[in-house]
Amino acid sequence: MDINARPNRRLRCAIYTRKSSEEGLDMEFNSLDAQREACEAYTASQRSEGWVATRERYDDGGFSGGTLERPGLKLLLADIDDGLIDVVVVYKIDRLSRSLMDFSKLVEIFDRNGVTFVSVTQSFNTTTSMGRLTLNILLSFAQFEREVIGERIRDKVAASRKRGIWMGGYVPLGYDVQDRKLLVNDAEAASVRRIFERFVELGSATVLARELRRDGFRNKQGTLIDKGYLYRLLSNRVYRGEAVHKGKAYPGEHDAIIDDDLWDRAHAILQESPRKRANNSRSRIPALLKGLIFSDTGAAMTPTSTKKGAKLYRYYVSMDVIRNRETGEETAPMRLASGMVEDAIVTEVRRVLQTPEVVTKVITALNQQDGAVSEAGAITALHEFSALWAQLFPAEQARIIQLLIRRVTVTADGLEVDIRREGIAGVIREMVAPRSQEAAE
Repeated sequence: MDINARPNRRLRCAIYTRKSSEEGLDMEFNSLDAQREACEAYTASQRSEGWVATRERYDDGGFSGGTLERPGLKLLLADIDDGLIDVVVVYKIDRLSRSLMDFSKLVEIFDRNGVTFVSVTQSFNTTTSMGRLTLNILLSFAQFEREVIGERIRDKVAASRKRGIWMGGYVPLGYDVQDRKLLVNDAEAASVRRIFERFVELGSATVLARELRRDGFRNKQGTLIDKGYLYRLLSNRVYRGEAVHKGKAYPGEHDAIIDDDLWDRAHAILQESPRKRANNSRSRIPALLKGLIFSDTGAAMTPTSTKKGAKLYRYYVSMDVIRNRETGEETAPMRLASGMVEDAIVTEVRRVLQTPEVVTKVITALNQQDGAVSEAGAITALHEFSALWAQLFPAEQARIIQLLIRRVTVTADGLEVDIRREGIAGVIREMVAPRSQEAAE
């Protein structure tokens, strides 16, 4: 479209302005206003050619020219597609984009809709070959300038990190930021030290994460932590008083929270294979049925384990076998895999808890107490026992089983389970109360 050849046509001119940073945007007359004023003056000078500025504002304050994801630009392109604009006016071409590839996409959109692009300070017309050549040259310099600025910023960050200077970003637990420097937060620092010490004691991030979630421990953003967050915390060299840049650590300006000895002990554990640490964790899991399971001869079945390679196998073995007692004709198993029998007992408990008789007794018992658990909450807990059970720590699961199970007898026909039905209401109350408290928080 040649705007000079059609002076009698009314050309709707959209003025687009952009500023990369938000600095100064709150001023009464800012950079966006200055750009708009210059573009309006240029448009007014072309009034004899039919140019008229539209009332709609297309402004992007605080948005980089290296992306097309800008609200003002999106609104501009939408109005172009709707046929509401004939000319796009900017102060300089780099206000519209600093990327050659992105600008080529914009020019395609302009051409498809018969829209002309005009820069107030750089005179050219995108509909001519010379105008396109000029545009590409200017854009190449704009992109080059943007890349040079990026390199300068990266170099400044690298140099600052090497000097141990905090360069912003995520503030780790245990520190606060004041005057662009990390300062130790004594209360949070004590929690960080306790996490490192407890990890050294347990040797398992999984167990520690569950323990911290049970205690309601939250990160700096107020969210309950998980195992991934715990690993990041344990690996953060900031706690050693170091500044890290691209994997290299430098002495930082801030004070350390974790001393070298505690850091080394924690990382000695982290350097072990995950499978080995998992097996170590499993080896400390209490036997659910310890003191509750017996053979049909009346002999207790004690928990034991064997290790083959890196894998740990747990069993319940009759004391008759361990002490070489004569039991006559053996009809019942004398050795059972712990996982199999424990899963069977939990499944049986879950089945019993869902029977109408037990549900009625539990609700009646809870109604006679202080009402800490609602009837709806109790019913939900009885039917969602598996989900509640999975949230408990192994030690808590073992304690619950001790409260629910009176005796398990291993016979030739299977397992005979004697459940303490009178204790079910108390157990459900214990399991639901912590969840209700967390929801209230």
